[in-house]
Amino acid sequence: MKSLKVNGMRCGHCKGAVEEAAGKIPGVKNPLVDLDEKVLRYEEDGPVDMEALRTAISNIGFDPE
Repeated sequence: MKSLKVNGMRCGHCKGAVEEAAGKIPGVKNPLVDLDEKVLRYEEDGPVDMEALRTAISNIGFDPE
């Protein structure tokens, strides 16, 4: 399982928005946010374009590291 730190998430709506955005990126499977740790965890089912993943999360108002 891979992980990506995402700053700015505070609530269930934030969690859902990040999971939805991540799930649209090719190769990202089963995205799941841990709000306490501010981390997106996901499995890969192919190559993941990390720049596209970070951009998708940034575009909805969060700060991926």
